[in-house]
Amino acid sequence: MRPRALTKLTFGAAAAATLGLLATLTPTADAHQPSAPTHSLKRIGYFTQWGIYGRNFQVKDLETSGTAAKLSHINYAFGIVGSNGKCLMGNVPGSDPWADYVRPVDAAASVDGVADTAEQPLAGNFNQLRELKAKNPGLKVMISLGGWSGSAHFSDAVRTDAGRKTLVASCIDTYIKGNLPADGARGGAGAAAGLFDGIDLDWEWPGSDGAPGNVIRPEDKPNFTKLVREFRTQLDAYGRSLPQRKRYDLSAYVPTAPAKIDAGFEVAKIMRDFDFVNLQGYDFHVSGETKTAQQSALFAKNDFSVDGTVKSWLRRGAPAHKLVVGMPFYGQGWTGVTGGGDGLGKPATGPAPATWVAGSEDYKHLKTLADSGAYTLHRGYKNGHAWLFDGTTLWTYDDPTVLRTKATYVRQRGLGGAMVWSLDGDTPDGELITAIDRGLTRR
Repeated sequence: MRPRALTKLTFGAAAAATLGLLATLTPTADAHQPSAPTHSLKRIGYFTQWGIYGRNFQVKDLETSGTAAKLSHINYAFGIVGSNGKCLMGNVPGSDPWADYVRPVDAAASVDGVADTAEQPLAGNFNQLRELKAKNPGLKVMISLGGWSGSAHFSDAVRTDAGRKTLVASCIDTYIKGNLPADGARGGAGAAAGLFDGIDLDWEWPGSDGAPGNVIRPEDKPNFTKLVREFRTQLDAYGRSLPQRKRYDLSAYVPTAPAKIDAGFEVAKIMRDFDFVNLQGYDFHVSGETKTAQQSALFAKNDFSVDGTVKSWLRRGAPAHKLVVGMPFYGQGWTGVTGGGDGLGKPATGPAPATWVAGSEDYKHLKTLADSGAYTLHRGYKNGHAWLFDGTTLWTYDDPTVLRTKATYVRQRGLGGAMVWSLDGDTPDGELITAIDRGLTRR
């Protein structure tokens, strides 16, 4: 489908290829090429509410792995926008108060080593995140609203000025003011006050298709702009009302496809109110497609890519320093691949078997496959991506080599930083976040 300059590498040759690609990243003249950065680069990681169950990924793991010290922000996924046009917690699809703030955490799983008591109003993930912030004073926690399966009600909620005001006020009341629904001794007025430092909008997608059943309207585009303005207005007003004034961050997760950008985002207008946006840097191709393809290449000709996404947002008026590049801690996989060669761009019969969901696998499991010797590691060293292929099954993913290359790209292009989905895909010693950190800090 697209021209490729690909080289098959042994594991021993990977470092040489990395040096070759890094050498190509020196900024060149371009109408949308920003100057070198003078700001601190963001390191944003999504923590999934549900990761505490099957994956047994706890907030404490961010501390023991050294990950928390390498992050500027944690985005907690997800807050729920309900059919009544408000942020809701409780008996609504996607909400899990037990995980959020009800579940007692024992001493062994606690960030500070102290077990939760029956009387404390805040327990669960929220209390652990509060403890994590106490150990890492520069760390911010954002609540991310929506998500792929949680964006059905945005369009209805924001159709009118009154609806937007109601939605924003409810989200600020629940998460910023911390007024949680009472659940026995848990929750209540101000139970989570001070935990969240901002709001991340993850509406997928205003004005264009997202999950099946989502309401979509042409007026989503201007209404999204008005929603962003309302969030900025109410967050600023609340921050000014505090005894010690505080500015709350406002961000969004935004798409790679130019058609989706143009359908839903008045870029120059919304960027005035956002502190930053997190660019989709993965799922360029997915395992439901009938041919294998890259899911997260840094560069690509006649295809989606990180570089293409960055340039699309720059051309539409986004400041470079507010663009944070999304990076995956998982891979997309196909099985029944035929046609030989390195497996890329070949027909496949379906998604590859995986630990949790067919076609999607955490990096820590893909690392095991790579180390097993059953798969060959391939690199598109000019395009900045990697994949594993055993002759039948292919996984396209980002390993430390790719992530360090992308982080170097971010630093050299004067962009805002890196975002990862999601933190539970990393190894117990945090090798992926370490690679990003080193690339962003020239180490």
